[in-house]
Amino acid sequence: MAAPDSTPTQSNPAPTKPLPDRYAGVKIPTRKRLRVASPMKFTLIDRVLEQDYQRIVALKAVTTAEEYLGDHFPGFPVLPGVMMLETMAQAARQLVRGVDGPPHGGPLVISDVRNLRYAAMVRPGQSLKVEVALRKRDDDGIEFQGLGTVDEQIAVQGRFRLAPLRPA
Repeated sequence: MAAPDSTPTQSNPAPTKPLPDRYAGVKIPTRKRLRVASPMKFTLIDRVLEQDYQRIVALKAVTTAEEYLGDHFPGFPVLPGVMMLETMAQAARQLVRGVDGPPHGGPLVISDVRNLRYAAMVRPGQSLKVEVALRKRDDDGIEFQGLGTVDEQIAVQGRFRLAPLRPA
């Protein structure tokens, strides 16, 4: 007798792993309601070069050892744009931690991105230097202005907001 088909379908969705306890009570957005992304499980920032209460400058060195470069793009690896944005977000989290200590109300996640533009590509062997400045802080979160450069050329720039991931 053949084993039942375990291919995920609309009526037979793929099995999912249970969420860690730290997410108990958190409403997880579906694809239709996706508003925020959860914080990365790994650190992209290799070194903080400068930091004060309103600005941080950090460095992300890109190496061929990074898994995602094999698929982005085969034969011509470049740092994905979403990783450039996450590098700026991680620098912003470091800036806030340095000023306020650990975040209150849950981990800080990207809740809004405005006027984000990509320009130069970042290849293995190069470093993305990010400068993130705090623009404003309100009840909805913290707004930042970010700029990423590679070899003195702009690679990414734009505004983004971090907000605590709140239980539903």
